[in-house]
Amino acid sequence: MTIASLLAIGAIAFAVVRAQGSAPVPTGVPIAGNYTGALRPQIHFSPPEHFMNDPNGMFIDAEGTYHLYYQYNPTDIVAGNQHWGHATSKDLYHWENQQIAIFPDTPEEGIFSGSAVVDVNNTSGFFPNQTNGVVAIYTLNTPQEETQEIAYSTDGGYTFTKYSGNPVISINSTQFRDPKVIWHAPTSKWVMVVSYAQEFTIGIFTSSNLKQWTHASNFTNQGLLGLQYECPNMVTIPMNGTNELMYVLMISINPGAPQGGSITQYFPGSFNGTHFTAVDNAARIADFGKDNYAGQFFYGTPDGQPPIFIAWASNWEYSQVVPTGPLENWRSAMSLPRVNTLANITRTGYDLVSLPYDLSTVYDTQIAKNSSLGNGTLLLDYSTVASGAVYFEANVTGIPTINTTGTLNFTFTSSTTGESLRGGFFFGGDTPFWLDRGKIGGFDNPFFTDKFSTNNIISNGKFQLQGVIDRSIFEVFLDGGIRSAIATFFPEGPLDQLAISAGDLNPGVKVSVNVWGLKSAWAAEANSNGTVTGNSTTAGNSTASRRGIYGKLE
Repeated sequence: MTIASLLAIGAIAFAVVRAQGSAPVPTGVPIAGNYTGALRPQIHFSPPEHFMNDPNGMFIDAEGTYHLYYQYNPTDIVAGNQHWGHATSKDLYHWENQQIAIFPDTPEEGIFSGSAVVDVNNTSGFFPNQTNGVVAIYTLNTPQEETQEIAYSTDGGYTFTKYSGNPVISINSTQFRDPKVIWHAPTSKWVMVVSYAQEFTIGIFTSSNLKQWTHASNFTNQGLLGLQYECPNMVTIPMNGTNELMYVLMISINPGAPQGGSITQYFPGSFNGTHFTAVDNAARIADFGKDNYAGQFFYGTPDGQPPIFIAWASNWEYSQVVPTGPLENWRSAMSLPRVNTLANITRTGYDLVSLPYDLSTVYDTQIAKNSSLGNGTLLLDYSTVASGAVYFEANVTGIPTINTTGTLNFTFTSSTTGESLRGGFFFGGDTPFWLDRGKIGGFDNPFFTDKFSTNNIISNGKFQLQGVIDRSIFEVFLDGGIRSAIATFFPEGPLDQLAISAGDLNPGVKVSVNVWGLKSAWAAEANSNGTVTGNSTTAGNSTASRRGIYGKLE
């Protein structure tokens, strides 16, 4: 969570929040929301209403339930008044909104970004008779200081009690935030990575009990600096096709990303329990678009399995002014859940491979198939897909290694307004891919960059293009996830037509295309008015039930 963002457009946010006076924040019950809006994503998570940003505290419990917390302003459609919202899922697509998990205690406080762990061995002493106790580690922001605090949950992560000994780390700084904690088994220690934001430093701390922390080392001035470091993550990721694990340190920067605003970079390397060492000095960016920031990996992924990642699908340059706020009373969605591995690819070396988590639970019907597209075009009207969400893939084989020619393009179009989202790949030259959201008319902003491109080296004579469109968000994956991007867009009319075409391909090159309609993950939860009420069966603890607007005991 960035101070700069809250003090730029966010200065307005604080003014608006404070002007609301006694506007109530619901306690003990989820906030209801309507998910039927024309711009509302149907398989990407978005808040029931108002403003959301960074994912926080993501973990998997012993029953296989995924917990997603997030930066949340429950009283307005801009940032400020930061709480931890909460939702749960069994498949990472069908989410159930829960009651707000952590509240600030005063109007000046904000519960900023952080993480959560399951303390199965009760190292903290909070859970003498259970193995499913959850500890949240977050930044408490005040005008005077940013400190790291903890709160614990005895009911599996639904309600929290703040630790009476807070803060657990204080360095007398207003730029010290976003702790991510993991368990390091070889040393039997908890390890925290946390950002000294404007010193371009990631601090590494260790603890045996989550309460007392010792500074171990710093990772400083590496990669892209921007104007500040934020939201670090450290995780082990398997190398593609092997049992080898490698540590990866992710750092988000904002502002100052190459295309403006915010973006995430990553560093493969090694970690000995106290010091992280990157394999090289290269700056690797996780996404070639502009709407992937502050992502986090789920804590508790079984050993040996690829970690699962969710990011905030927006950018601080325009997140607080996009039209979903005034039109539908919500702002921001999360990315698709992504499975991640590392690959050692041609020429550039280590690369973070990113693909959608298993989509099978939201598949509806296959709406198009062509196993021999060749130098042809597939035209599809998907206006009958109620969700407006579609997955497509194109597989190209037989690509020659020399004198390569040809293109593979796609265009999504609105039959009512003529707006379009389009992209394509050139098989010759430097093999560039391009993406254009500039022909969508519902949002005009000088920072809303409309065209993006990357390059993808062809290997083994094959290429794959995958994409998911979900009303106002598009994600694209190249060559099995070696390159990926997220692009939000805000059409005045629904996109409901798809054209996929190939041209000027070399003889012998084959193209197959498959398209599936996707089911809404929210429709089954909605009542007759389209309102999703969330989980009203989880009882709030006595502290939560007695909180007022800022969560202070009354």
